[in-house]
Amino acid sequence: MVGIELAELDTTAQGLDFLFEQGTQGPAGTAPGRPEIHENGNGLGPLDDLFPKGRLGDISDDGQGRHAFVFSTLAVSPRGQRDPRLFCRALPIFRLTDAPALFPDPKLAEPNGLLAVGGDLSVERLLAAYSTGIFPWYEDGQPLLWWSPDPRMVLLPTELHVPRSLAKLMRKGEFELRFDSAFPEVIRACAERKRPGQRGTWITNEMIAAYEALFEQGVAHSAEAWWQGSLAGGLYGVSLGGAFFGESMFATKPDASKFAFVGLVKWLGAKGISIIDCQMTTAHLTRFGAREIDRKQFLRHLEHALQVPTLSSPWKVT
Repeated sequence: MVGIELAELDTTAQGLDFLFEQGTQGPAGTAPGRPEIHENGNGLGPLDDLFPKGRLGDISDDGQGRHAFVFSTLAVSPRGQRDPRLFCRALPIFRLTDAPALFPDPKLAEPNGLLAVGGDLSVERLLAAYSTGIFPWYEDGQPLLWWSPDPRMVLLPTELHVPRSLAKLMRKGEFELRFDSAFPEVIRACAERKRPGQRGTWITNEMIAAYEALFEQGVAHSAEAWWQGSLAGGLYGVSLGGAFFGESMFATKPDASKFAFVGLVKWLGAKGISIIDCQMTTAHLTRFGAREIDRKQFLRHLEHALQVPTLSSPWKVT
């Protein structure tokens, strides 16, 4: 395995600690070897059986003030997608400092998008993250992880495709579209939604509190589908400039979340939003016209989108 020389990355200039792990690929058909963890070139030695297999690791202290970020033998990438290749190479992992607006360059993320560990979910840090193409994702019992995937799934409102059956449903007027009328209920419903292949939710209580704080600041929003006076589905995300960053959706009735999603995209497009960040690739979003672009292209789109004012809050369906 080819290691990464610390001299190749100017981390001290950014005020960030640099963590990396070394591992070995096991024989064909077997799991990769156990990793050996290093911090700034100082080996901490093998750290065995610290974490359950199939999970991301944690931050471990060697008792001398040095910390290491540890992966188990089968790691998980954003939204529960498993990637057993992580031990085939050295990975640069940045530990965030107390400065909430300081993030490493997204281009330094490892191949599945993991960029940094630590920090907090303060409003200032979250706004700094989203404005640089970075978002948080982790599960209970894990450290706070920050991601910038490459490629990135996006939907340009001008490229929205509405399946014929859904267009027919929307014309029938079965659902009512609302914005920002039930944000706390939407994010909690998203957290409770069961997803195939995932052990639990990444929308932790800490995440809920953080995005409710963003909602109070007027930058997080919900789009909701109401049926006969009850919330039947919806989604939430973050709005900055001419960009909207989708986070999660749920439905208790068939097509309710799709109705809310399409209604939101049409409204955002009419309001001048130029790009919707869908983060990770799914077949579901592809059906609506979302597509992958590389990180460099995404960051160019984002830079352009942030030149326009953020839509005022609260949002109203017009």
